Amino acid sequence: MQELIQSQKIMDEDRKQVILEILADKYCKLILHNTLEKPKSAMEISSEKKIPISTVYRRLQTLYDAKLLAISGSINQDGKKYFLYKSRVKSISLKCDLEVTTVELVPNTSHAS
Repeated sequence: MQELIQSQKIMDEDRKQVILEILADKYCKLILHNTLEKPKSAMEISSEKKIPISTVYRRLQTLYDAKLLAISGSINQDGKKYFLYKSRVKSISLKCDLEVTTVELVPNTSHAS
């Protein structure tokens, strides 16, 4: 069965600018790619992608603020909060003709197993 892929066109110029800046950041792209299939903790992302943990936390906040990252959380047995992060986008498409920039997002519909 073929899956119908719905994309979302970004119209807001400020949001387009934020997404362009995120795409220019290698750590943001690594984090989005690393969290495509299943939610991961900041520590997992840091160790798997060899990104300093402080950088991971800063980029996670940037991605969350841009609505490109979902956060889920729970409390472990020790009573500590435990957050998992998952990419909300499968892909981002850009078209720029130097006058108009078009940005389209394809949502990440994969489910954690």
